Amino acid sequence: MSTQTLMTSIDIYCERTDAGYWSEPINALTNLSFILAALWGYWTYHRLHKKNGETKGDILILITIFMAGLIGVGSFLFHTHAQVWSSFADVIPIWTFVAYYLFLAIYRIVGTSLTRAFRIYGITLICIIAVLFAFSRFLLASNATDAGGDGLNGSSQYLPGIIALYGFALVLQLRKHAARGWILAAAIVFTISIFFRTIDMRVCSAFPLGTHFLWHTLNGLFIALLLQTLVRFGRKSAR
Repeated sequence: MSTQTLMTSIDIYCERTDAGYWSEPINALTNLSFILAALWGYWTYHRLHKKNGETKGDILILITIFMAGLIGVGSFLFHTHAQVWSSFADVIPIWTFVAYYLFLAIYRIVGTSLTRAFRIYGITLICIIAVLFAFSRFLLASNATDAGGDGLNGSSQYLPGIIALYGFALVLQLRKHAARGWILAAAIVFTISIFFRTIDMRVCSAFPLGTHFLWHTLNGLFIALLLQTLVRFGRKSAR
């Protein structure tokens, strides 16, 4: 990919009106929600770590908290620079967090062995790829077009995440796991946030600011709930 291509401007959000750095101030600033989610997660981790007299840090959870903060940094870069290179800075931290958290949730929250966690994780990834592939074929067949190319402003990529979340919540409910309410709340918040991401470009004429900033705000809450679940129920001493 050439430097010229990487520097190509991207305009897919209602708030942006030109290629300027500060053309999306609300979309940019609401990325603070991810930083706050990470800080809350670390505060809870530190409090429980100290309360339980744990002498060693839990590096797996600390990495997750750090990744959550990187989501806010990457998204801020994208909504200020709004170029191809910054879109990678936006997307890579998000999907890295999702992939890492998914495995850790299976291993630590559900409480399976490491070998079984890898096996379940692999099956889950295959299912997610299958859903994405099937949906992409459906979109091609239906000729869906809009700013995101999928009829949903690019939100279809999160469909497997929604399915996985509600599936995870169901598993925890069947097991009467103490974390089930946290995961269900996270799933509901994520569903609402995707709705606001999807309608952003469709409401421009009536609401020029758009609704993408609500996607950021609610996603910050979503990430915060996931971190709280992991910190409270996924520590070694909590298993």
